[in-house]
Amino acid sequence: MEEDQELERKISGLKTSMAEGERKTALEMVQAAGTDRHCVTFVLHEEDHTLGNSLRYMIMKNPEVEFCGYTATHPSESKINLRIQTRGALPAVEPFQRGLNELMNVCQHVLDKFEASIKNYKDQKASRNESTF
Repeated sequence: MEEDQELERKISGLKTSMAEGERKTALEMVQAAGTDRHCVTFVLHEEDHTLGNSLRYMIMKNPEVEFCGYTATHPSESKINLRIQTRGALPAVEPFQRGLNELMNVCQHVLDKFEASIKNYKDQKASRNESTF
């Protein structure tokens, strides 16, 4: 029971977002009756295939993860169900957090490279304009 409370505390920072002046749940952790912490379904609200497939890929790179898959519930609903099943003693919330962190790192790297390329392009364009005078 204490382990479940600890896991809940770990993801509490991700759980809510502000929308239209009210607190709205952004993440739910669902466990079927009789299952342990190694097989969990995460419900991500206001998300779609863009995050689902990318996150699934990052999580499956972890050798401790036995299964990771996601479904978009319905085209008119903007939420996904991401299911993670781990091997051994690793709780499912840990590869979930690790996958999110790794995905954020990849996105930050792409953004940094993009911004550097834009700066490089603008610098080259400015130097060409100066040399024509």
